Amino acid sequence: MESISSSASLTTPIFQCFDPSNGYNSSLSSPRHFYYSSTSPKFHSSAATSTVDSASLLPKIVTGDAGYVFEDVPHLSDYIPHLPTYPDPLQDIPSYSAVKQHFVNEEDTVAEQIIAQKNSPRGVHFRRAGPSQKVCFQSEETYACVVTCGGLCPGLNTVIREIVCGLYDMYGVHKVVGIEGGYRGFYSRNMIPLTPKVVNNIHKRGGTILGTSRGGNDTCKIVDSIQDRGINQVYIIGGDGTQKGAALIFEEIRRRGLKIAVVGIPKTIDNDIPVIDKSFGFDTAVEEAQRAINAAHVEAESIENGIGVVKLMGRYSGFIAMNATLASRDVDCCLIPESPFFLEGPGGLFDFIEKRLKENGHMVIVVAEGAGQDLISQSLSTMNQQDASGNRLLQDVGLWLSQKIKDHFKKSQKMAMTLKYIDPTYMIRAVPSNASDNIYCTLLAHSAVHGAMAGYTGFTVGPLHGRHAYIPFHRIIKGQKRVVITDRMWARLLSSTNQPSFIKPCSINGEIEKGTEKQAPNGKNHVEIIAAKSAE
Repeated sequence: MESISSSASLTTPIFQCFDPSNGYNSSLSSPRHFYYSSTSPKFHSSAATSTVDSASLLPKIVTGDAGYVFEDVPHLSDYIPHLPTYPDPLQDIPSYSAVKQHFVNEEDTVAEQIIAQKNSPRGVHFRRAGPSQKVCFQSEETYACVVTCGGLCPGLNTVIREIVCGLYDMYGVHKVVGIEGGYRGFYSRNMIPLTPKVVNNIHKRGGTILGTSRGGNDTCKIVDSIQDRGINQVYIIGGDGTQKGAALIFEEIRRRGLKIAVVGIPKTIDNDIPVIDKSFGFDTAVEEAQRAINAAHVEAESIENGIGVVKLMGRYSGFIAMNATLASRDVDCCLIPESPFFLEGPGGLFDFIEKRLKENGHMVIVVAEGAGQDLISQSLSTMNQQDASGNRLLQDVGLWLSQKIKDHFKKSQKMAMTLKYIDPTYMIRAVPSNASDNIYCTLLAHSAVHGAMAGYTGFTVGPLHGRHAYIPFHRIIKGQKRVVITDRMWARLLSSTNQPSFIKPCSINGEIEKGTEKQAPNGKNHVEIIAAKSAE
């Protein structure tokens, strides 16, 4: 492989492009990385066909006393020698004159876990987000772009606005553009100039002014376009699939030795991004879901044996359904992807519905879109189909469940009932963010800008226990955060709805043989006891 020149810029790409089909295999326990070796001016690939310096493949990890582990993010100086730095202009801004400490200490880190015992190791830490004393980009040379990818989510326009205003107001950067239509826009669409005037009121609107799409992350074409246009800061807003694409873009830019910072801002309405506390738009989604649940409750209690079914978002993770259920207190049953359920027989959903109708005369069921897919997809031709982002296409569990409930009561003829089905999915995605998410989006955007200006790259920004940090891409894309049904929050939900768990104990911990079920004392099943113990 060719050596990188001291200028660290390439007028003509001479590298073979990183192959997205051969990167970040989700079946691997950890992704492959490209790292610069301080002992050699050459880059090394982790591919089996390349000469690999093992030291160059390791993440930037520093260890300390008492089990302290600092997992740092890449920096442009890791692969660009003699990278110049400049004083941070933030200290000269009048609005920051009253701030006692303008900059974060370079030694500051944020702990991944905060619960510990006396002799516990200190654990993994990440770099604290915030402005640095030195920056690697001068204001007049900085050319930034913003792109939104994947599905819609409340707060997208707020993040766009605050990135643009943060670059203008804090760092004097006046060259900012938006990439239209997601990743494909880098090589197939025009750019939109972004100024504070253009983005002034967009936070009051839902959606994204830049447009979005799924897929289209042709890494080589994207990096070629970024390089040809002279862009040196790339802000990528999207979910786990988008962040995987951002990681590939970062590795290709790094392999070419370009002075370009790549920053991810995590976006997923399902709140399934790992490591961070939550993703933006989640609070708004839970708040908007209350409208649908309230409507279902009014419909259900206004008629004898009324049933209201509400389908909420949650492809793999049931956080919206769980939190909306806890916030509402009108929900009788919550079904999520993490907790399998069955319909017929003692202890099944139909049995519970009949009991609740006899007790209360009405019932509200909340179901996440990814729940029960194993029950409805086996005989359908689309069970193995995927969308452009690689997500499995889901069947409409709300319609399916509603029809199954109707068929059951029609067949049993035990009682008459009326069912109303509400699907607010796209209404929730399209609303503007609420006050809480607007503040959160501002903090995310400003943290991303501070990190990029300081020369950090290949990271996603997000809060850990309320403190914002820079997290390496490989930690974000290695899996999805899911509801733990033996955890305290799920125990609270079971206590709120008084619903059974609907799953056999062997589904949780394999304590009993498959096909058998052990009844616990006091009429509680084994899973409920496990959940209660977890909450102690």
